[in-house]
Amino acid sequence: MPATPQEIFERYIWAGSMTRDSAALAEMFTADGVFEAPLVPAGHPLARRMEGREEIRRGMAAYYECATGDDRQVVVEKSRYVLHVTADPDVFVAEIDTVFDGRGEDTTMSLVQIFRLRDGKIALLRDYFAPERAI
Repeated sequence: MPATPQEIFERYIWAGSMTRDSAALAEMFTADGVFEAPLVPAGHPLARRMEGREEIRRGMAAYYECATGDDRQVVVEKSRYVLHVTADPDVFVAEIDTVFDGRGEDTTMSLVQIFRLRDGKIALLRDYFAPERAI
């Protein structure tokens, strides 16, 4: 039985935000999968577009390396998300409010991610977030 959007999303969050495991994150994508962050400006540590598992793995590893000095931690109990399934069973949208601590007070980063799946893997992920708040 194929994974549900909920299961895919939770695995994605665990591999990315929670453990920063770029190899596990990249394996969630199809071989030709694409990660896009359309709001990321030129020169940002996160590439605006990465195509293919190896490029996603390398790009996310480099991004996580830049974020290593970040003393913020995700406050899971205060963070929340809502998944929206669509008429297309291979497309779902995640609305996310991630709460961080570590800078004297909690801060929230709100974002939207659009997932397009193929054969249970991520074929395209568009991640819309405020890049200046991410690191």
